[in-house]
Amino acid sequence: MHFQPQGPAARTEQVAFDRHELGHILTLYGRMVAAGEWRDYGISHLSEVAVFSIFRRTAEHPIYRVEKRPRLRDRQGQYAVIGMDGRILKRGNDLRAVLRVLERKLIRAVET
Repeated sequence: MHFQPQGPAARTEQVAFDRHELGHILTLYGRMVAAGEWRDYGISHLSEVAVFSIFRRTAEHPIYRVEKRPRLRDRQGQYAVIGMDGRILKRGNDLRAVLRVLERKLIRAVET
């Protein structure tokens, strides 16, 4: 006999980054840490969104958030980079293309 949960227990699935997605994000993160721009991160897996938060210092608000919202795949795109002020800096279905908005900041950090 197979039991199907009903009510709130039925909605326990979470959105998460897969290994390849995390690989792309952490590669960029490592380069920015090496450049002295970022120092900490946090990952949240919620029911509708997975969030990779990037911090300049521990115990402050994230300076960027990389979000994955699968429900937006057919609309604006499931990935987004969001700034500290809540503005969407880039959105799309190709994570590497979306992360390029942050790579530009790496180039500026190295040049200065």
